[in-house]
Amino acid sequence: MTRALLAAAALAAAPLIGGAAPAPAPKVYNVVIDQMKFGAVPPGARVGDTILWVNRDMFRHTATARDRSFNVDLPPGKSGRTILKRAGRIAFYCVYHPGMTGTLTVGR
Repeated sequence: MTRALLAAAALAAAPLIGGAAPAPAPKVYNVVIDQMKFGAVPPGARVGDTILWVNRDMFRHTATARDRSFNVDLPPGKSGRTILKRAGRIAFYCVYHPGMTGTLTVGR
C-alpha cells in the first residue's frame, strides 16, 4: 500500500478508534394522564427527547413546568408534545388541578 492510501485509511478509522461516540437518536416517551393522575415519567429521558402527554381523562388538563419551560394544553382525549431542551429536574403540574404533580429528570 502506498503512504497516501495508508494515511487515508488511518483518517477514516480515527473516529471509530478514539473519536466520541455518536449521540443516541432522540426518543419519544408517553406520559398518560388517567384518573386525575400523571402516569409514570420516563427514567432515561435526555435533552432532545420528546414527551407525548396523553390525556385519557374526561377533564381538560395541562402539563405545565414550574420553571415555565413548557405548557401543554390537553383537552379530554387529546395529546400534546414537549421537546426536552435542558438537563435537570423539571417539576410540572396541571393548572386546572394543582394537586396533580410530577417531576421529569432529564439527562444530557
